Amino acid sequence: MVRETGLTSSAFVEILLAYKGGKRMAYKSILVVGGGISGLTAAVEASEAGSEVYLVEEKSYLGGRVAQMNQYFPKLCPPNCGLEINFRRIKQNPRIKFFTLSEIESIEGEEGDFTVTVTAKPRYVNQNCTACGKCTEVCPAERSNEFNYGMDKTKAIYRAHAFAFPMKYVLDREACLGAECGKCVSVCEYGAIELDMEPKSFKLNVGSIVWATGWEPYDATKISYYGYGRHQNVLTNVMLERMAAHNGPTGGKIVRPSDGKEVKTIAFVQCAGSRDENHLAYCSGICCMASLKQATYVLKQAPDAKVSMFYIDVRAMGKYEDFYNNVKDKINLIKGKVGEISEDAETKDLIVQVENQETGEIMRERVDMVVLATGMVPSTAGSKVPAGIVYDEDGFIASETGKPGIYGAGSVKKPLDVASSAKDATAAALKALQSTVRR
Repeated sequence: MVRETGLTSSAFVEILLAYKGGKRMAYKSILVVGGGISGLTAAVEASEAGSEVYLVEEKSYLGGRVAQMNQYFPKLCPPNCGLEINFRRIKQNPRIKFFTLSEIESIEGEEGDFTVTVTAKPRYVNQNCTACGKCTEVCPAERSNEFNYGMDKTKAIYRAHAFAFPMKYVLDREACLGAECGKCVSVCEYGAIELDMEPKSFKLNVGSIVWATGWEPYDATKISYYGYGRHQNVLTNVMLERMAAHNGPTGGKIVRPSDGKEVKTIAFVQCAGSRDENHLAYCSGICCMASLKQATYVLKQAPDAKVSMFYIDVRAMGKYEDFYNNVKDKINLIKGKVGEISEDAETKDLIVQVENQETGEIMRERVDMVVLATGMVPSTAGSKVPAGIVYDEDGFIASETGKPGIYGAGSVKKPLDVASSAKDATAAALKALQSTVRR
Protein backbone atom coordinates (compact mmCIF):
# COMPACT_ATOMS: atom_id res chain seq x y z
CA MET A 1 0.00 0.00 0.00
CA VAL A 2 1.17 3.52 -0.73
CA ARG A 3 0.90 4.49 2.91
CA GLU A 4 3.63 1.95 3.65
CA THR A 5 5.95 3.67 1.15
CA GLY A 6 5.51 7.13 2.62
CA LEU A 7 3.90 8.44 -0.59
CA THR A 8 0.25 9.42 -0.15
CA SER A 9 -2.36 10.05 -2.80
CA SER A 10 -2.11 13.81 -2.19
CA ALA A 11 1.61 13.51 -2.85
CA PHE A 12 0.74 11.98 -6.21
CA VAL A 13 -1.21 15.11 -7.10
CA GLU A 14 1.62 17.41 -5.99
CA ILE A 15 4.15 15.48 -8.06
CA LEU A 16 1.94 15.63 -11.12
CA LEU A 17 1.19 19.32 -10.62
CA ALA A 18 4.91 19.98 -10.57
CA TYR A 19 5.30 17.78 -13.64
CA LYS A 20 2.78 19.94 -15.53
CA GLY A 21 4.04 23.30 -14.33
CA GLY A 22 1.72 23.68 -11.34
CA LYS A 23 -1.54 23.45 -13.30
CA ARG A 24 -4.42 21.35 -12.00
CA MET A 25 -4.89 18.45 -14.39
CA ALA A 26 -7.74 16.31 -15.67
CA TYR A 27 -7.17 12.66 -16.45
CA LYS A 28 -8.64 10.14 -18.81
CA SER A 29 -9.70 6.84 -17.26
CA ILE A 30 -7.20 4.16 -16.28
CA LEU A 31 -7.73 0.41 -16.63
CA VAL A 32 -6.16 -1.85 -14.01
CA VAL A 33 -6.12 -5.54 -14.91
CA GLY A 34 -5.82 -7.86 -11.90
CA GLY A 35 -7.40 -7.51 -8.47
CA GLY A 36 -4.54 -8.73 -6.28
CA ILE A 37 -2.49 -6.50 -4.00
CA SER A 38 -0.71 -4.82 -6.94
CA GLY A 39 -3.92 -4.13 -8.83
CA LEU A 40 -5.75 -2.93 -5.72
CA THR A 41 -2.90 -0.58 -4.83
CA ALA A 42 -2.66 0.87 -8.33
CA ALA A 43 -6.43 1.33 -8.52
CA VAL A 44 -6.96 3.07 -5.19
CA GLU A 45 -3.96 5.36 -5.54
CA ALA A 46 -4.76 6.44 -9.09
CA SER A 47 -8.41 7.04 -8.20
CA GLU A 48 -7.60 9.01 -5.07
CA ALA A 49 -5.31 11.19 -7.18
CA GLY A 50 -8.34 12.10 -9.29
CA SER A 51 -8.59 9.54 -12.10
CA GLU A 52 -11.56 7.33 -12.89
CA VAL A 53 -10.39 3.72 -12.67
CA TYR A 54 -11.79 0.48 -14.06
CA LEU A 55 -10.55 -2.61 -12.22
CA VAL A 56 -10.96 -5.97 -13.98
CA GLU A 57 -10.45 -9.31 -12.18
CA GLU A 58 -10.98 -12.81 -13.59
CA LYS A 59 -11.88 -14.43 -10.25
CA SER A 60 -15.16 -13.93 -8.41
CA TYR A 61 -13.47 -11.84 -5.70
CA LEU A 62 -10.74 -9.24 -5.21
CA GLY A 63 -7.59 -9.83 -3.16
CA GLY A 64 -5.64 -12.26 -5.30
CA ARG A 65 -3.12 -14.59 -3.67
CA VAL A 66 -2.79 -12.36 -0.64
CA ALA A 67 -6.34 -13.43 0.29
CA GLN A 68 -5.07 -17.03 0.34
CA MET A 69 -2.24 -16.30 2.76
CA ASN A 70 -2.29 -17.14 6.44
CA GLN A 71 0.30 -14.59 7.60
CA TYR A 72 2.73 -12.05 6.19
CA PHE A 73 6.44 -12.26 6.97
CA PRO A 74 8.25 -10.97 8.95
CA LYS A 75 5.55 -9.59 11.28
CA LEU A 76 3.41 -12.74 11.08
CA CYS A 77 0.19 -10.75 10.92
CA PRO A 78 -2.90 -11.82 8.92
CA PRO A 79 -3.44 -10.30 5.45
CA ASN A 80 -7.11 -9.45 5.98
CA CYS A 81 -6.24 -6.20 7.74
CA GLY A 82 -4.42 -4.78 4.73
CA LEU A 83 -7.01 -6.07 2.29
CA GLU A 84 -9.88 -4.64 4.32
CA ILE A 85 -8.29 -1.18 4.21
CA ASN A 86 -8.14 -1.35 0.41
CA PHE A 87 -11.67 -2.71 0.14
CA ARG A 88 -12.96 0.14 2.30
CA ARG A 89 -11.14 2.65 0.09
CA ILE A 90 -12.81 1.10 -2.96
CA LYS A 91 -16.28 1.15 -1.39
CA GLN A 92 -15.90 4.80 -0.40
CA ASN A 93 -14.56 5.94 -3.78
CA PRO A 94 -17.09 6.48 -6.59
CA ARG A 95 -14.25 6.86 -9.10
CA ILE A 96 -13.49 3.10 -8.98
CA LYS A 97 -15.66 0.66 -10.89
CA PHE A 98 -14.67 -2.99 -10.60
CA PHE A 99 -15.68 -6.04 -12.59
CA THR A 100 -15.11 -9.58 -11.28
CA LEU A 101 -15.32 -12.79 -13.34
CA SER A 102 -14.09 -10.66 -16.24
CA GLU A 103 -11.26 -10.94 -18.75
CA ILE A 104 -9.65 -8.71 -21.35
CA GLU A 105 -10.38 -9.89 -24.89
CA SER A 106 -8.62 -7.21 -26.93
CA ILE A 107 -6.80 -3.89 -26.69
CA GLU A 108 -6.81 -1.44 -29.58
CA GLY A 109 -5.50 2.09 -29.95
CA GLU A 110 -2.58 3.91 -28.40
CA GLU A 111 -1.46 5.80 -25.31
CA GLY A 112 -4.16 8.26 -24.29
CA ASP A 113 -6.85 6.49 -26.31
CA PHE A 114 -7.17 2.72 -25.81
CA THR A 115 -10.36 0.81 -26.59
CA VAL A 116 -10.50 -2.35 -24.50
CA THR A 117 -13.01 -5.16 -24.97
CA VAL A 118 -13.97 -6.97 -21.75
CA THR A 119 -15.95 -10.20 -21.42
CA ALA A 120 -17.79 -10.80 -18.14
CA LYS A 121 -18.70 -14.38 -17.26
CA PRO A 122 -22.04 -14.97 -15.54
CA ARG A 123 -22.02 -15.28 -11.76
CA TYR A 124 -25.58 -16.67 -11.85
CA VAL A 125 -26.14 -14.62 -8.68
CA ASN A 126 -27.40 -11.04 -8.92
CA GLN A 127 -27.11 -7.93 -6.76
CA ASN A 128 -29.90 -9.12 -4.46
CA CYS A 129 -27.57 -11.64 -2.78
CA THR A 130 -27.17 -11.06 0.97
CA ALA A 131 -24.68 -13.94 1.45
CA CYS A 132 -27.09 -15.63 3.87
CA GLY A 133 -25.86 -19.09 2.82
CA LYS A 134 -29.27 -20.78 2.56
CA CYS A 135 -28.53 -21.77 -1.05
CA THR A 136 -25.42 -23.67 0.02
CA GLU A 137 -27.33 -25.51 2.74
CA VAL A 138 -29.69 -27.12 0.21
CA CYS A 139 -27.28 -27.59 -2.71
CA PRO A 140 -26.63 -31.34 -3.32
CA ALA A 141 -23.66 -30.94 -5.72
CA GLU A 142 -19.98 -30.44 -4.85
CA ARG A 143 -16.89 -29.09 -6.56
CA SER A 144 -13.15 -29.00 -5.85
CA ASN A 145 -12.22 -25.85 -3.94
CA GLU A 146 -9.50 -24.08 -5.91
CA PHE A 147 -9.15 -21.42 -3.18
CA ASN A 148 -7.74 -24.20 -0.97
CA TYR A 149 -5.79 -25.72 -3.88
CA GLY A 150 -8.16 -28.68 -4.15
CA MET A 151 -7.65 -29.88 -0.57
CA ASP A 152 -11.39 -29.76 0.18
CA LYS A 153 -14.70 -29.18 -1.57
CA THR A 154 -17.45 -26.60 -1.68
CA LYS A 155 -21.05 -26.85 -2.84
CA ALA A 156 -21.76 -25.94 -6.47
CA ILE A 157 -23.06 -22.59 -5.26
CA TYR A 158 -20.59 -21.11 -2.82
CA ARG A 159 -18.84 -18.09 -1.35
CA ALA A 160 -15.21 -18.08 -2.48
CA HIS A 161 -13.91 -17.64 1.08
CA ALA A 162 -14.94 -16.17 4.42
CA PHE A 163 -13.71 -12.64 3.65
CA ALA A 164 -14.63 -12.55 -0.04
CA PHE A 165 -15.15 -9.12 -1.58
CA PRO A 166 -17.67 -8.60 -3.03
CA MET A 167 -19.50 -10.67 -0.43
CA LYS A 168 -21.66 -12.51 -2.93
CA TYR A 169 -22.10 -16.15 -3.81
CA VAL A 170 -21.20 -17.60 -7.18
CA LEU A 171 -22.46 -20.69 -9.00
CA ASP A 172 -20.20 -23.19 -10.76
CA ARG A 173 -22.37 -24.31 -13.67
CA GLU A 174 -20.05 -27.22 -14.49
CA ALA A 175 -20.72 -28.70 -11.05
CA CYS A 176 -24.37 -27.60 -10.85
CA LEU A 177 -27.09 -30.16 -11.59
CA GLY A 178 -28.97 -27.52 -13.54
CA ALA A 179 -32.61 -26.51 -13.77
CA GLU A 180 -33.85 -29.99 -12.87
CA CYS A 181 -32.42 -29.40 -9.38
CA GLY A 182 -33.29 -25.77 -8.71
CA LYS A 183 -33.12 -26.12 -4.93
CA CYS A 184 -31.00 -22.98 -4.55
CA VAL A 185 -33.50 -20.99 -6.62
CA SER A 186 -36.50 -22.11 -4.57
CA VAL A 187 -34.88 -21.43 -1.20
CA CYS A 188 -33.60 -17.92 -2.03
CA GLU A 189 -36.21 -15.49 -0.75
CA TYR A 190 -34.48 -12.54 -2.44
CA GLY A 191 -34.61 -13.87 -6.00
CA ALA A 192 -30.84 -13.59 -6.23
CA ILE A 193 -30.15 -16.70 -8.32
CA GLU A 194 -30.52 -16.55 -12.10
CA LEU A 195 -29.62 -19.79 -13.83
CA ASP A 196 -30.11 -18.25 -17.29
CA MET A 197 -27.45 -15.54 -17.02
CA GLU A 198 -25.27 -15.19 -20.14
CA PRO A 199 -21.75 -13.83 -20.73
CA LYS A 200 -21.61 -10.16 -21.64
CA SER A 201 -19.05 -8.14 -23.56
CA PHE A 202 -18.50 -4.41 -23.26
CA LYS A 203 -15.91 -1.82 -24.25
CA LEU A 204 -13.94 0.65 -22.14
CA ASN A 205 -12.15 3.75 -23.41
CA VAL A 206 -9.08 4.50 -21.27
CA GLY A 207 -5.93 6.54 -21.48
CA SER A 208 -3.56 3.99 -19.95
CA ILE A 209 -3.44 0.43 -18.65
CA VAL A 210 -1.78 -1.14 -15.61
CA TRP A 211 -1.31 -4.90 -16.07
CA ALA A 212 -1.15 -6.51 -12.61
CA THR A 213 -2.23 -10.10 -13.13
CA GLY A 214 0.28 -11.58 -10.68
CA TRP A 215 1.77 -15.04 -10.60
CA GLU A 216 1.07 -18.76 -10.53
CA PRO A 217 2.87 -21.43 -8.44
CA TYR A 218 5.20 -23.57 -10.51
CA ASP A 219 3.57 -26.89 -11.43
CA ALA A 220 5.18 -29.33 -9.00
CA THR A 221 4.01 -32.38 -10.98
CA LYS A 222 6.74 -31.51 -13.48
CA ILE A 223 9.38 -32.32 -10.84
CA SER A 224 8.76 -36.06 -11.06
CA TYR A 225 11.55 -37.11 -8.68
CA TYR A 226 9.80 -35.31 -5.80
CA GLY A 227 6.63 -37.36 -6.14
CA TYR A 228 4.09 -34.55 -5.91
CA GLY A 229 0.76 -35.93 -7.07
CA ARG A 230 1.87 -39.51 -6.31
CA HIS A 231 2.76 -39.23 -2.63
CA GLN A 232 -0.13 -37.93 -0.53
CA ASN A 233 2.03 -36.21 2.05
CA VAL A 234 4.05 -34.14 -0.40
CA LEU A 235 2.54 -30.63 -0.47
CA THR A 236 3.57 -27.33 -1.99
CA ASN A 237 4.24 -24.16 -0.03
CA VAL A 238 0.99 -22.51 -1.14
CA MET A 239 -0.96 -25.56 0.03
CA LEU A 240 0.62 -25.46 3.48
CA GLU A 241 -0.22 -21.77 3.70
CA ARG A 242 -3.90 -22.61 3.26
CA MET A 243 -3.71 -25.58 5.62
CA ALA A 244 -2.35 -23.32 8.37
CA ALA A 245 -5.13 -20.77 7.92
CA HIS A 246 -8.11 -20.87 10.29
CA ASN A 247 -10.48 -20.69 7.32
CA GLY A 248 -8.49 -23.34 5.46
CA PRO A 249 -9.34 -26.96 4.64
CA THR A 250 -8.32 -28.32 8.08
CA GLY A 251 -9.37 -25.38 10.24
CA GLY A 252 -5.77 -24.32 10.70
CA LYS A 253 -4.43 -27.72 11.81
CA ILE A 254 -1.25 -28.89 10.07
CA VAL A 255 -1.93 -32.59 9.52
CA ARG A 256 -0.95 -35.34 7.11
CA PRO A 257 -3.39 -35.63 4.18
CA SER A 258 -2.97 -39.42 4.20
CA ASP A 259 -4.32 -40.04 7.71
CA GLY A 260 -5.05 -36.68 9.37
CA LYS A 261 -2.34 -37.17 12.00
CA GLU A 262 -0.50 -34.22 13.51
CA VAL A 263 2.83 -33.54 11.85
CA LYS A 264 5.81 -34.20 14.12
CA THR A 265 8.57 -34.29 11.51
CA ILE A 266 8.56 -32.14 8.40
CA ALA A 267 11.00 -31.25 5.64
CA PHE A 268 10.97 -28.04 3.65
CA VAL A 269 12.63 -28.57 0.28
CA GLN A 270 13.88 -25.30 -1.16
CA CYS A 271 14.32 -24.44 -4.84
CA ALA A 272 11.79 -27.09 -5.90
CA GLY A 273 12.22 -26.59 -9.63
CA SER A 274 13.86 -23.18 -9.20
CA ARG A 275 17.41 -22.31 -10.25
CA ASP A 276 17.17 -25.32 -12.55
CA GLU A 277 17.54 -24.98 -16.32
CA ASN A 278 15.05 -27.82 -16.77
CA HIS A 279 12.34 -25.95 -14.87
CA LEU A 280 12.74 -22.34 -13.62
CA ALA A 281 16.19 -20.91 -14.24
CA TYR A 282 15.69 -18.03 -11.80
CA CYS A 283 15.34 -17.62 -8.04
CA SER A 284 11.96 -16.31 -6.86
CA GLY A 285 13.59 -14.60 -3.90
CA ILE A 286 10.76 -15.09 -1.39
CA CYS A 287 10.64 -18.90 -1.03
CA CYS A 288 13.23 -19.11 1.76
CA MET A 289 11.38 -16.53 3.82
CA ALA A 290 8.07 -18.28 3.15
CA SER A 291 9.48 -21.61 4.39
CA LEU A 292 10.97 -20.01 7.49
CA LYS A 293 7.60 -18.44 8.18
CA GLN A 294 5.83 -21.76 7.70
CA ALA A 295 8.29 -23.43 10.06
CA THR A 296 6.92 -21.11 12.75
CA TYR A 297 3.42 -22.37 11.97
CA VAL A 298 4.51 -25.95 12.64
CA LEU A 299 6.42 -25.11 15.82
CA LYS A 300 3.56 -23.09 17.22
CA GLN A 301 1.24 -26.09 16.93
CA ALA A 302 3.83 -28.72 17.90
CA PRO A 303 6.74 -27.12 19.83
CA ASP A 304 8.61 -30.43 19.95
CA ALA A 305 8.33 -31.06 16.20
CA LYS A 306 11.49 -31.68 14.19
CA VAL A 307 11.64 -29.20 11.33
CA SER A 308 14.31 -29.58 8.62
CA MET A 309 14.98 -27.21 5.76
CA PHE A 310 17.11 -28.36 2.83
CA TYR A 311 18.54 -25.44 0.86
CA ILE A 312 21.10 -24.35 -1.71
CA ASP A 313 21.57 -21.03 0.05
CA VAL A 314 19.18 -18.94 2.12
CA ARG A 315 17.92 -15.68 0.65
CA ALA A 316 16.92 -13.41 3.53
CA MET A 317 18.28 -10.03 2.62
CA GLY A 318 17.98 -6.61 4.23
CA LYS A 319 15.30 -6.23 6.88
CA TYR A 320 14.46 -9.94 6.69
CA GLU A 321 17.78 -11.08 8.09
CA ASP A 322 16.55 -10.53 11.65
CA PHE A 323 13.64 -12.88 10.99
CA TYR A 324 16.04 -15.49 9.61
CA ASN A 325 18.28 -15.20 12.67
CA ASN A 326 15.28 -15.61 14.95
CA VAL A 327 14.08 -18.81 13.28
CA LYS A 328 17.30 -20.54 12.18
CA ASP A 329 18.25 -21.89 15.62
CA LYS A 330 14.81 -23.47 16.06
CA ILE A 331 15.08 -25.72 13.00
CA ASN A 332 17.62 -27.98 11.29
CA LEU A 333 19.20 -26.22 8.32
CA ILE A 334 20.87 -28.65 5.91
CA LYS A 335 22.77 -27.29 2.92
CA GLY A 336 22.04 -29.64 0.06
CA LYS A 337 19.82 -30.03 -3.00
CA VAL A 338 17.29 -32.83 -2.45
CA GLY A 339 17.72 -35.46 -5.13
CA GLU A 340 14.70 -37.69 -4.57
CA ILE A 341 11.65 -38.17 -2.34
CA SER A 342 10.26 -41.69 -1.96
CA GLU A 343 7.35 -43.08 0.06
CA ASP A 344 7.01 -45.93 2.52
CA ALA A 345 3.95 -47.66 1.03
CA GLU A 346 2.78 -49.00 4.39
CA THR A 347 3.15 -45.95 6.64
CA LYS A 348 3.00 -43.21 3.96
CA ASP A 349 6.10 -41.72 5.57
CA LEU A 350 8.43 -39.94 3.17
CA ILE A 351 12.15 -40.52 2.73
CA VAL A 352 14.12 -37.46 1.64
CA GLN A 353 17.45 -38.26 0.03
CA VAL A 354 20.08 -35.52 -0.12
CA GLU A 355 23.83 -35.03 -0.01
CA ASN A 356 24.81 -32.76 2.87
CA GLN A 357 27.17 -30.31 1.18
CA GLU A 358 28.93 -29.42 4.41
CA THR A 359 29.72 -32.98 5.58
CA GLY A 360 29.57 -34.96 2.33
CA GLU A 361 27.12 -37.38 3.98
CA ILE A 362 24.32 -38.96 1.94
CA MET A 363 21.26 -38.45 4.12
CA ARG A 364 17.98 -40.37 4.03
CA GLU A 365 15.65 -38.42 6.28
CA ARG A 366 12.30 -40.01 7.21
CA VAL A 367 9.54 -37.44 7.78
CA ASP A 368 5.76 -37.20 8.14
CA MET A 369 5.38 -34.51 5.48
CA VAL A 370 7.38 -32.67 2.81
CA VAL A 371 6.69 -29.12 1.67
CA LEU A 372 8.06 -28.14 -1.72
CA ALA A 373 9.06 -24.49 -2.04
CA THR A 374 7.94 -23.97 -5.63
CA GLY A 375 8.74 -20.72 -7.41
CA MET A 376 6.66 -17.90 -8.85
CA VAL A 377 5.69 -18.04 -12.52
CA PRO A 378 4.28 -14.84 -14.06
CA SER A 379 0.71 -15.13 -15.29
CA THR A 380 1.96 -13.73 -18.59
CA ALA A 381 4.07 -16.85 -19.15
CA GLY A 382 0.83 -18.59 -20.13
CA SER A 383 -1.60 -15.77 -20.86
CA LYS A 384 -0.16 -12.86 -22.81
CA VAL A 385 -1.34 -9.27 -22.82
CA PRO A 386 -3.40 -8.79 -26.03
CA ALA A 387 -1.09 -6.01 -27.19
CA GLY A 388 2.46 -5.66 -28.48
CA ILE A 389 4.19 -6.16 -25.13
CA VAL A 390 7.85 -7.06 -24.58
CA TYR A 391 8.65 -9.95 -22.19
CA ASP A 392 11.88 -11.34 -20.83
CA GLU A 393 13.03 -14.92 -21.41
CA ASP A 394 10.99 -16.18 -18.44
CA GLY A 395 7.71 -14.56 -19.48
CA PHE A 396 7.80 -11.57 -17.10
CA ILE A 397 6.72 -8.21 -18.52
CA ALA A 398 9.82 -6.15 -19.27
CA SER A 399 10.25 -2.85 -17.42
CA GLU A 400 9.96 -1.11 -20.77
CA THR A 401 6.89 -2.82 -22.15
CA GLY A 402 7.39 -1.68 -25.72
CA LYS A 403 3.86 -0.26 -25.75
CA PRO A 404 3.55 3.33 -24.45
CA GLY A 405 0.66 3.67 -22.03
CA ILE A 406 0.73 0.04 -20.82
CA TYR A 407 2.64 -0.66 -17.61
CA GLY A 408 3.36 -3.88 -15.73
CA ALA A 409 2.97 -3.85 -11.95
CA GLY A 410 4.04 -6.23 -9.19
CA SER A 411 5.06 -9.83 -9.61
CA VAL A 412 4.06 -9.94 -13.26
CA LYS A 413 7.35 -8.02 -13.78
CA LYS A 414 9.55 -10.04 -11.42
CA PRO A 415 9.15 -12.16 -8.27
CA LEU A 416 8.23 -9.86 -5.37
CA ASP A 417 6.91 -10.06 -1.84
CA VAL A 418 3.70 -8.27 -0.84
CA ALA A 419 5.26 -5.01 0.34
CA SER A 420 7.47 -4.74 -2.73
CA SER A 421 4.52 -5.48 -5.01
CA ALA A 422 2.57 -2.61 -3.46
CA LYS A 423 5.50 -0.23 -3.93
CA ASP A 424 5.90 -1.27 -7.56
CA ALA A 425 2.17 -0.79 -8.14
CA THR A 426 2.44 2.73 -6.71
CA ALA A 427 5.09 3.52 -9.32
CA ALA A 428 2.94 2.01 -12.08
CA ALA A 429 -0.04 4.11 -10.98
CA LEU A 430 2.07 7.26 -11.20
CA LYS A 431 3.20 6.37 -14.74
CA ALA A 432 -0.38 5.60 -15.73
CA LEU A 433 -1.53 8.99 -14.41
CA GLN A 434 1.19 10.76 -16.36
CA SER A 435 0.04 8.95 -19.51
CA THR A 436 -3.55 10.06 -19.09
CA VAL A 437 -3.12 13.76 -18.45
CA ARG A 438 -5.34 15.64 -20.86
CA ARG A 439 -3.05 18.13 -22.53
